[in-house]
Amino acid sequence: MNTRLLLMLLIVALVAPAAHARDFDEQVLKILAEVPLIDGHNDVPWQFRSRVKNKIEDLRFHQDTSRLDKPMHTDIPRLKQGGVGAQFWSVWIPTSLSRYEAVAVTLEQIDLVHRLNARFPETFELALTADDVVRIHGSGKIASLIGMEGGHSIGNSLGVLRMMYDIGARYMTLTHWKNTDWADAATDAPAHGGLTKFGKEVVREMNRMGMLIDLSHVSAKTMTDALKVSKAPVIFSHSGASAINPHPRNVPDAVLKKVKRNRGIVMVDFLESYVSKTVWEHGAKARAEKARLQTMHLGDPTGVENGMKAWHASNPAPKSTLSDVVDHMDHIKKLIGVDYIGIGSDFDGMGPGPTGLEDVSTYPALLKELLKRGYTEKDVKKIAGLNLLRVMREAEKVAKKLQAKGHASSMRLEIKEK
Repeated sequence: MNTRLLLMLLIVALVAPAAHARDFDEQVLKILAEVPLIDGHNDVPWQFRSRVKNKIEDLRFHQDTSRLDKPMHTDIPRLKQGGVGAQFWSVWIPTSLSRYEAVAVTLEQIDLVHRLNARFPETFELALTADDVVRIHGSGKIASLIGMEGGHSIGNSLGVLRMMYDIGARYMTLTHWKNTDWADAATDAPAHGGLTKFGKEVVREMNRMGMLIDLSHVSAKTMTDALKVSKAPVIFSHSGASAINPHPRNVPDAVLKKVKRNRGIVMVDFLESYVSKTVWEHGAKARAEKARLQTMHLGDPTGVENGMKAWHASNPAPKSTLSDVVDHMDHIKKLIGVDYIGIGSDFDGMGPGPTGLEDVSTYPALLKELLKRGYTEKDVKKIAGLNLLRVMREAEKVAKKLQAKGHASSMRLEIKEK
C-alpha cells in the first residue's frame, strides 16, 4: 500500500466518527423539533414546598439551580437545553399525612403547578389533553401536566378524585411506598392481595374520567389486578425492567407482556438503585452494615457514624450510567416492542442521576444513545413522546365511550381515622 493511500485512509478513519456524531446530533435536534419530548415524572413541586414553602419567587427557577447549596436537577434554562416539550409534574405528598391532610396538601401542590405556569407564561402552559401537548409544543412552550403520586392523595374518596381531575390532574399513581386502604404497594407488606373492591372501582372511575392509571410503586399483584380491570391503556410513570434489575419498583416480564396487550407504556426511570443492580445491592449492603453497627454500638451514635465512614471508605459506591438506562429500554423493546417505552426520569425526586443523565439538560444524550444502538428515527420519536401521546388519546376515547354509557360512581370506602 502506498504512503498516499495510507494517509487518506487514516484521515477517513479520524474524520468519519466525528461526522457520524454530528449526524446523530442533527437527528436528535430534528426529533426534538418535530415531537414533544415528554418526561413522565419530575418532583419539582415538592422542591418548592420543602425549600421555600411554595413561595415561587423565593426559588429562582429561571436561573441555574445546580448552583444552589443543595443543587437541583431542574430549572428553565436546562429544560430548554434538554429540549423538553412536555413535563408531568409530580404532586407527591408524604404517606405519613392523615386522610384529610393528604387531600389538602395535594391541592396545595396542584395549586403550585398552576402558579408556576402563571409565573412563567412564556415558558409553561397547562396541558389537559394530548392535543394540548402537541399545540403547546408547537408554540415553543413546555406543556405542563399534573400527576398525583400515591392514591393516599384522594383520601379514599371518588368525589375528591373527580375534583382533582377537574383541576388538572391527569394521572394518579395508585400507591407510593406504603399501601393505601385499597391497594398494595411494591415496598410494603401485602395487606389486600392487590386491589380491593374499592380499588377496582377507583380504576374504573379513572377510566371513566380519562385519568391515566399509573402503576409505578404498586405491587405486582396490584399491577395485574389493575390491568385486568382497566379498559384504557395504563402507564408506569417512572419504572424499569425487573429482568435488568430485580428491584421491587421495576416491572416483571410477565407484567410487561400484559402491558403490551393493554397497549400501555413503561416510562423508564433514572433513579440509580432502580437502574443498576450493582447500585441497588451496594445500598442493601450499606443498610445491613448500619443495622449491624447499631446493634454493636447501642447508645453510641458516634460509633455507628465512624463505623459507616470506614465501611464506605472500603466499599465505595458504584455509579449507574446512561447506558444502563438504555439497557432497560433495550429489554422492553426486545420483549414487547418499542411502542411501549417512554421516559420518566424522577429528577428532583432522587439523588444524583446516572453518569450522562445528570439533569434535565441531558435528554439529547439519551436519544443519541438510542440512535447509536440502531433505533430508527421513528423508534426514537415514539420513545420521546409519540407513545405517550397515543396512550393519552386512547384513554380519552375510552372516557368518552364510558361517559356516554353511565354516570360517576357513588361507591364509598368507610375507614375510621386511627
